[in-house]
Amino acid sequence: MLDAAVLLLLGIAVVYCWRLLREGDFRSMLTGCLFCFVLLLFSSIAVGQVSEADVQRTINRGLDWLATTQSRRGHWDANGLYPSAMTGMAGIALLCEGSTTTQGKYARNIRDAADFLVKRSRPNGLIGDQDDDRYTYGHGFGLLFLSQVFGEEEDEARRAELIDVMTRAVKFCGQAQTKAGGWGYVSAKDGGGFDEGSTTITQVQALRGCRNAGIPVPNEIIDKAISYIRRCSLREGKGGVQYNIHGGGGRPPISAAAIACLFNAGEYDDKFVPNLLEYCAGTLGNISGSDYGHWHYAHYYYAQVRYRQGGREWEDYRDKLFKRLVTETDSEGAWPQGGFGKVYTTAISLTILQLEKAALPIYQR
Repeated sequence: MLDAAVLLLLGIAVVYCWRLLREGDFRSMLTGCLFCFVLLLFSSIAVGQVSEADVQRTINRGLDWLATTQSRRGHWDANGLYPSAMTGMAGIALLCEGSTTTQGKYARNIRDAADFLVKRSRPNGLIGDQDDDRYTYGHGFGLLFLSQVFGEEEDEARRAELIDVMTRAVKFCGQAQTKAGGWGYVSAKDGGGFDEGSTTITQVQALRGCRNAGIPVPNEIIDKAISYIRRCSLREGKGGVQYNIHGGGGRPPISAAAIACLFNAGEYDDKFVPNLLEYCAGTLGNISGSDYGHWHYAHYYYAQVRYRQGGREWEDYRDKLFKRLVTETDSEGAWPQGGFGKVYTTAISLTILQLEKAALPIYQR
């Protein structure tokens, strides 16, 4: 509405200036031209931004949609698949609002999500089902969610239960890690030692969340993972991160996730970070671009990176990113884009839009 009003006024002013020019009133015409310039400048600013009220309205609608689509068992899924991963991601989006398991608008939803994931904890530590063909994603996102829930949990018996679940989950991460230091869609044993970048980042961020929560995480696991990411970083050009050690070319989404992973591990001055930042700025800096695939996933991690850096670069990027996200929602308040269903894209988008609330330690500067 604001953009349309500004452009309408601009059109009227241009017509008025043209009339003054024909009448020979040059002084008034110059004043009118100055007015047009101011309007044009204001219009360009308005077009490039979205109001805080619009952002918050979008967040509220998205969170309400997530809350109403949660199953009675406490989970979400992607068209019937990946319940652990979708529950972890949706739960994180609700936590970003500021609610906890005991307080806030979405306390019941968060509590039910935590209950679901705790019940899916296996004796070997896996959070999920080994019949799932990508169970490490579910394990990682589920563990990350529980690590963020833990800090605000007040019930002592529940805290003890979460400590047990997370401790065993960390142990499973170590056992599932490949000799190269990464993770695949399943554990090293089940997957024949296959690993790749995106699942590796998911595990590292979850492990960092556990460490922040006070759960012991062996340094060896993190060190091997950081070494894996470095070995996947291309040494030539602008330094994108390839699919895995064996190749696959630079991948913008994995590269952004790698920087976020390095930051989570405290590697702010890692020698690979400048190259990775330059690579991501060139490939992800254009918000409208999507030729690299997995757009929302890429900006889920790239937004974390930019937010941690702060400053004017974050603000410029945020304004463009938020504007696109606000205009993408459907009539229900969800995000229909993405290959894994609405829960996946909605949870990612809501987490991005709420980064500045700094409600969760894992996303804080």
